Amino acid sequence: MNGLDLWDLRQKLDEANILICFNGPLSQSIIEQLGVAVKRYLEAETHNAGRLYDVFAVYIEQSQNIQNYTAGKTAAIQAASASASLSELQRYDSATIAIGRLDDDHYLVTSGNPVAKSDLPPLMALLDSLAKLDADGLKACYREQRRRPREDGSPSAGLGLIDMARKSSRPLEYRVRDIDADTAYFHLTAVI
Repeated sequence: MNGLDLWDLRQKLDEANILICFNGPLSQSIIEQLGVAVKRYLEAETHNAGRLYDVFAVYIEQSQNIQNYTAGKTAAIQAASASASLSELQRYDSATIAIGRLDDDHYLVTSGNPVAKSDLPPLMALLDSLAKLDADGLKACYREQRRRPREDGSPSAGLGLIDMARKSSRPLEYRVRDIDADTAYFHLTAVI
């Protein structure tokens, strides 16, 4: 055995008030099954239907953002090199998502995944700009983004991060940690 002590891991998750956690490659079926578990857990945990919906929606959005990024990155790697190695294709195919209690009044939904460093500047710029907006500013930003036409090949209209920011009780927080020269680990947290 590899020395992993599940009791220690459980204790660490309990200490961090983590209710549900997933680590590994995401697929649509995993997102859906975890979504069912998240919904059931939250229904038992809270009687506030609005909060339950917001936590669930942010979990779904973060999960789908990671899945879409992974699929797009894998396709781009394959298009750039017909002889791409399995390790190159799997570089971005991993995620960690957790839902926890921050305190008696707030949940947190947090996710992390490998990202190409070249993809970070526009993402960080958007998050930084959203962090400066109040509720009315986020609402106006959301409306403006809805009116814009989708970019060719884009799986969404780019509303996900704005919607997460609107559902969050605080500005979205992110951290970036270097993995290697080309890749970083991007960690996003929403407090609801």
